[in-house]
Amino acid sequence: MSTPFPFTAVVGQDDLRLALLLNAVSPAVGGVLVRGEKGTAKSTAVRALSVLIPEVDVVAGCRFSCAPASPDPACPDGPHEIGPGTKRPARMVELPVGASEDRLVGALDIERALAEGVKAFEPGLLADAHRGILYVDEVNLLHDHLVDLLLDAAAMGASYVEREGVSVRHAARFLLVGTMNPEEGELRPQLLDRFGLTVEVAASREPDQRVEVVRRRLAYDDDPEGFAARWDDEESAVRARIVAARALLPSVLLGDGALRQIAATCAAFEVDGMRADIVMARTATALAAWAGRTEVLAEDVRQAALLALPHRRRRNPFDAPGLDEDKLDETLEEFGEQAGGEDDDPDPDGPGGGGQPPQEDPDDGSGPGEAPAQAESGEGGQPQGGGEQSPVRAAEPFRTKVLSVPGLGEGAAGRRSRARTEHGRTTGSRRPQGALTKLHLAATVQAAAPHQLARGRSGRGLVVRRDDLRQATREGREGNLVLFVVDASGSMAARQRMSAVKGAVLSLLLDAYQRRDKVGLVTFRGSAAEVALPPTSSVDAAAARLESLPTGGRTPLAAGLLRAHDVLRVERLRDAARRPLVVVVTDGRATGGPEPVALAGRAARLFAVDSVASVVVDCEAGAVRLGLAGQLAVELGGTAVTLDELRADSIAGLVRDVQGNSRRAA
Repeated sequence: MSTPFPFTAVVGQDDLRLALLLNAVSPAVGGVLVRGEKGTAKSTAVRALSVLIPEVDVVAGCRFSCAPASPDPACPDGPHEIGPGTKRPARMVELPVGASEDRLVGALDIERALAEGVKAFEPGLLADAHRGILYVDEVNLLHDHLVDLLLDAAAMGASYVEREGVSVRHAARFLLVGTMNPEEGELRPQLLDRFGLTVEVAASREPDQRVEVVRRRLAYDDDPEGFAARWDDEESAVRARIVAARALLPSVLLGDGALRQIAATCAAFEVDGMRADIVMARTATALAAWAGRTEVLAEDVRQAALLALPHRRRRNPFDAPGLDEDKLDETLEEFGEQAGGEDDDPDPDGPGGGGQPPQEDPDDGSGPGEAPAQAESGEGGQPQGGGEQSPVRAAEPFRTKVLSVPGLGEGAAGRRSRARTEHGRTTGSRRPQGALTKLHLAATVQAAAPHQLARGRSGRGLVVRRDDLRQATREGREGNLVLFVVDASGSMAARQRMSAVKGAVLSLLLDAYQRRDKVGLVTFRGSAAEVALPPTSSVDAAAARLESLPTGGRTPLAAGLLRAHDVLRVERLRDAARRPLVVVVTDGRATGGPEPVALAGRAARLFAVDSVASVVVDCEAGAVRLGLAGQLAVELGGTAVTLDELRADSIAGLVRDVQGNSRRAA
């Protein structure tokens, strides 16, 4: 077993280390979600924490880690008698992104359950993680149904496995830690809320601190055991402090004044529900215990708010997590004065006070964002917008009707188009390919029934062979690749339409976020097209690129379509199961170069030949309409819709008709 990097040797990242330690002191806090760019010691810190968790007493031979002093009466390996047990280190179990449901919660032997009535249960990762740490790297890429199962188990402290009327329950209490890179996609708000604390991490911009990070990492890589030995004293001190804080935790007093500050803070930041209040209360109590105090102070409430509220105050998916610390201080001061306690004043100079372990200066932020900018010359042939114009803000987003890809896919789970999935309504049965995951009971009985006499059935039980088992086939929804091809030329800037166009695209992006799609953004203007955002699960990134999109110049429509076609070709090699939906946002004009309209038509027909589902959002305005966007839609084999119709009920069946239109066009 490899030697983990010492927890106390992690440079900076004070908030991350504190959040992990608070959960080690009080797992009831609800876990930690660590958000940050790649290469910021997220995984290193989590793996290092496992060494600091105190050893646990377990019943010898119990696969579910029952405590010998209070064994679980419903343990599948039980019943256990109360008595002495054995000690073992707390486990850290990693959940792979591609894990199956059975790997997570465990699996029943369906054949034995049907034939013998025996609950033969193989524990999953939730059982392995009981009384330890369950770590999910890239939790934002985990399938939604697995995240739901994971968070339900974390909230209830138990895991339930049910298969065709046979059920097994076992305890599953663990410290849940998830890490994610927001650039690769966000978690749904309701899933964000289920994590107790959230921490934003970023690499330090201080040269001295970066030098120390590199120095320690190189020293560890050269001699992991020797490097870890040099930090033994610090590790032992933190381990002892966790044990002491756990022992002190039941004695910590959460007074009415602190409770009033917690409630007032949650109300002031308009968080939904009451989970935030409860998490803040538990976090503030853990902070006091970690600091060696038996009373919760205002500084504990302040630090608890900074850890528990930022991810709960997002009002829409494109809001960045964060908290107005001035507003927080004002709220704490106001309600601290009302409570009348001298210890209820906030401490803006030192959030967390003595709660943080001594370390180097904290990392204080990330570098400025970058906005793409490109200047291209325009042409006098366009009315207005011959040169580049500064970006305009998007209009308010609105709810759009669902656009779906026709047919039945087999892509990643999502909420857009029909697909064969592991979850959804049952549509039939088939012989299992590999391990049986979803039993079709009626089909299994029907397959076994004709052979009962030949198999010598004598009792009431059904004689079932493995060849009789049938897997249920299910139909659900998949996520798609929604590729936006946006006209940013001078003709779009004319008549101040770009704000409305961006608002429409932003609305479709919001819809893509909710339906768990991947998105990409291709723009064209001037003399060329560019991939403003390669296909990604981060809808936030697409919204940011859209906001900074400048306009002006010619309309190289053919170049935009060809670039989009090339993007789809590459993505088809990477993920052949994910079906694309192309959304072209344009007024249909094509200028620049010889025969621009004919070139655009030939480029559009490439999509029709490949049967790619497409929608053209017609942005043409004015009393006189040329209908060029509609002609483009015909060439694509798709459907055209105006900006106004994007809001109307008439769009409901748009993309479902694409396949029929493609056949007619062919």
